[in-house]
Amino acid sequence: MTTDRRGSVFDDHRNLLFSVAYRILGTAADAEDAVQDAWLKWSAADRSQVADPKAYLVRIVTNVAMDRLRSAQARRETYVGPWLPEPILTSTDTADEVAAADAVSMGLLVVLETLTPLERAVFVLKEAFGFSYAEIAEAVDRSEATVRQAAHRARGHVQARRPRFHTDRARQREVTERFLAAATGGDINGLMQLLAPDVALWTDGGGKVRQAMRPVTGAERVAAWFAGIATRPYQGVEPADMAVELVEINGWPGIVFSGAGRVIATLTLDLDEDGSVVAIHNVANPDKLRAVAARTVHPVEGGPER
Repeated sequence: MTTDRRGSVFDDHRNLLFSVAYRILGTAADAEDAVQDAWLKWSAADRSQVADPKAYLVRIVTNVAMDRLRSAQARRETYVGPWLPEPILTSTDTADEVAAADAVSMGLLVVLETLTPLERAVFVLKEAFGFSYAEIAEAVDRSEATVRQAAHRARGHVQARRPRFHTDRARQREVTERFLAAATGGDINGLMQLLAPDVALWTDGGGKVRQAMRPVTGAERVAAWFAGIATRPYQGVEPADMAVELVEINGWPGIVFSGAGRVIATLTLDLDEDGSVVAIHNVANPDKLRAVAARTVHPVEGGPER
């Protein structure tokens, strides 16, 4: 296989490989590094022995991502404040992409952080991409029985912590717009109407910018938190000088705050079956805003049918 052909085959699957790595790792930067590592291994491999390039590449990137996750988990234990995934801009233009959007949502990625690397990889390959247990066993170099057990544990863990609510995308956008208007206007009553009583706000500043060091819980406290920041400078930027944009973040409507020539923060909402906000994820660590600042848009890959 020529070098050009190698590159062409790899490029055909690059979006898939990034999507697998990103779901396993939770950061765009690490996912890009994993894809680059996979390219190096692919370039050096004897492809005359490769019957299915797609399966082979998924196996490579999955194992690279699992290794990177093991190292990352140790670092995340000493992270300053809550650790949230790195947000990415996404595009869900087709029905399949819309159906797959929840598999890359911030809320789900937060739950996946509590799984072991093996459980997370198995869950991602099975639930997000529809690989069979036999295919996953080969990809992670484990027995099919071990993979089935890991999938069962991961699925139960995720379902217990993240009930699946089939939120209408139009409703999600409407609530996000109303939340934005109330938050930027300092409208506590408007915020209270949108928030579930047990809503939780997770803010990730990584010790680089001032954020809440622990989750803010309860509708009154969360509403007061947002009403308060609407009236004072945030990271040195006055509210009047801040640009606010409604975009698609991790498959769902989200908000990007910018000012002083940089992206300042992103905000995404989780809704329950009634359309009330049950969780808010606010990422302000500048190290995690590079992908959004670069305006790179990723198609949402995945879904049970491959």
